[in-house]
Amino acid sequence: MTTFGATVVRVELGLVELAAPLTPASSQQHGAGHAGLTFALADSAAGYASLTLMPAGREVMTAEAKINLLAPALGESLLARGKVVKAGRRLTVAQAEVFALRDGQETLIALMQATMIAVDPPA
Repeated sequence: MTTFGATVVRVELGLVELAAPLTPASSQQHGAGHAGLTFALADSAAGYASLTLMPAGREVMTAEAKINLLAPALGESLLARGKVVKAGRRLTVAQAEVFALRDGQETLIALMQATMIAVDPPA
């Protein structure tokens, strides 16, 4: 997320918001934010939201994810809002909504559903 200049906006149990600026480096040939940025931001927001409900000392990894790209990522920045749908002992289902922010207005540009898995941290 450092590569994209992403920042943590909000953290609550089961909810995380991340933001990243839209720059020429993260844009595609038509000037919109690249889908890779949209996916990465959604994946991280959903993953961190899941991590807030996992036992201390555990880490999180994505087991599967599906994204619907609904509109071009046009604006000054993106905001990803990840939330837990169902937390289990090992698997957590989470969703993320990604919004393009332009002139103070939020436009929903993507929806993700993902399954996260709790893992031991690397040794």
